[in-house]
Amino acid sequence: MWVVTQAQIEIWLATFWWPFLRIMGMLLADPFFSSRRIPSPVRVGLGILLTLLIVPALPPMPSVPVVSPDGMLIAARELILGFAIGFVMRLVFTAVEMAGHLAGLQMGLGFASFYDPHNSGNTLVMAQLMSLMMILLFLSLNGHLMMLRVLLESMVQLPVGQIQLNAKGFELIALYGSMIFRVAVMLSLPVLAVLLITNLSIGVMTRAAPQLNVFAIGFPITLGIGFAALYYSLPMMVPQIDQLLSETPRMIGKFMKAFGSP
Repeated sequence: MWVVTQAQIEIWLATFWWPFLRIMGMLLADPFFSSRRIPSPVRVGLGILLTLLIVPALPPMPSVPVVSPDGMLIAARELILGFAIGFVMRLVFTAVEMAGHLAGLQMGLGFASFYDPHNSGNTLVMAQLMSLMMILLFLSLNGHLMMLRVLLESMVQLPVGQIQLNAKGFELIALYGSMIFRVAVMLSLPVLAVLLITNLSIGVMTRAAPQLNVFAIGFPITLGIGFAALYYSLPMMVPQIDQLLSETPRMIGKFMKAFGSP
């Protein structure tokens, strides 16, 4: 007769529970896997499937009961680490969306906004356009597979129970967040420069001919030139975004080392 003891149940539960929490933390924060277009049962099923696939290759779990203060602390650390991995990738998406915000405001589309269910708020049309473009680039460059690889490598680089969650790791994430403004300005700079020249030209033209209605001619010209500048600058954004995505795994590796150091 096969007898299952309480100790065996706790070992089996710990073997699957803690890796599952790290995986679900990443799936809840990653800009692609956390999309509301993906149903929650599908997301949970993917987390369970990944857990079952990677558990045989993982190092031994800590000999700590799951239902204990130490086990709860390990669970919280695993969930926070997975969330941090997905959050770093979300920063990249936010930078591209902010580039759309800057371009849209300069083009005079600050009023053109609609409710975005993903962000639970109003979003400019240009920001939504850049967000959709970023998702397409993310999938075409196999960014979703890259995030899964980074997550699986974190299981080996930083095994369960060896996470410290010190301030150095959170500081690195905060410093990496500063790239949002730098990348946003860099991506939208062609559109901003062209529209600046356009606005200066319209200002000189209305100064030379005061009878011209700046509101009647300025907005169509600014909007048309802005769309043209955006159209011709989109191919130049792809290498920049590709470079940004390739730098993200290195950044994730840096803050994982910081979380693993005492």
